[in-house]
Amino acid sequence: QVQLAESGGGLVQPGDSLRLSCVASGRTINSRPTGWFRHTPGKDREFVAAISWSGVTKYYADSVKGRFTISRDDVKNTVYLQMNSLKPEDTAVYFCAAKPPTSTVRAGTSPSDFDSWGQGTQVTVSS
Repeated sequence: QVQLAESGGGLVQPGDSLRLSCVASGRTINSRPTGWFRHTPGKDREFVAAISWSGVTKYYADSVKGRFTISRDDVKNTVYLQMNSLKPEDTAVYFCAAKPPTSTVRAGTSPSDFDSWGQGTQVTVSS
């Protein structure tokens, strides 16, 4: 497993942008597929986006496609989630997660596929 720490959340207005960061420590995220999930009270943890360990392949939930972009910088041991055109329904606690090295990732991947999790960062979109 690898330790992950998210940052970048906050309170924004509809239409604004935020960039979430997820920094790994202890071990590298190199060769690990990573993803972002979000959780709101009363709902299951929801898949948002995922990126392959090579960074070549990216997957997005339909609800964020065209607005969110996942990326990774293995030199900085960091994964990012750029969120544009934010909507009130994007309000949630956002978590980053990593899978075991050289494993694969797919669209709509289950949280149970990931073995490392951060503590989450709150994103609130409200006017």
